[in-house]
Amino acid sequence: MKAQRPLNSFKFVGILCFLTGYSLAVQADNTWSYRQQNDSLTNQSYSVAQSPLPRPGVYDDMTLEIICKNNKLQAIITTDDLIASQGSAFTLQYQIDKNVPVTLTLKTFPDSKRKGYTELEAKRITDDLLTGQTVFIRVNTMIKTVLSSTIALDNIQEPLKQVLSDCDLNSAHTANNELTYSLSQFEQDFNQRSPEHQSQILKGLKQLMTDIK
Repeated sequence: MKAQRPLNSFKFVGILCFLTGYSLAVQADNTWSYRQQNDSLTNQSYSVAQSPLPRPGVYDDMTLEIICKNNKLQAIITTDDLIASQGSAFTLQYQIDKNVPVTLTLKTFPDSKRKGYTELEAKRITDDLLTGQTVFIRVNTMIKTVLSSTIALDNIQEPLKQVLSDCDLNSAHTANNELTYSLSQFEQDFNQRSPEHQSQILKGLKQLMTDIK
């Protein structure tokens, strides 16, 4: 029995190291990252802010990227399951914390059924991501299934701000890091008003839009 103790101790140390390493890996994967890549076709570099790896078995495998390429901002969603045929439109919803969900139309890439993007709404998505702690994403697929995932927004500030800087864009934050009044916040507040109050707000907005032309 005594001869087995060193072996058992060795196994215990090995298991402990494995678990410690696994814990550190999970912690590292729970962070947004920034990197620069090179397009092999055009030989041009572009920058990427990428969401952390999804927690296995909890939600569908899904990653979100904010990219600056050719001085244009893109928001890209990638899944392990089929979304739609190549070059097709599909519906995506995202919800920052407990705010009102936002519904957008994205398009799959010409060479992928599992990867979609938007340029038109990329800035809005980016600004909204900077305002919260988590984002819940839901994608309606071509076969009428729904893919969903919750992505933590921990440590998102620096990667996103770097990508925005690469595209010569400013975030929705002011110099003292106070948030501006975003469209999502407006929609949430607007939906809580009475119909009469909503009508007054819309009249005021119409007048404001007319004045600033």
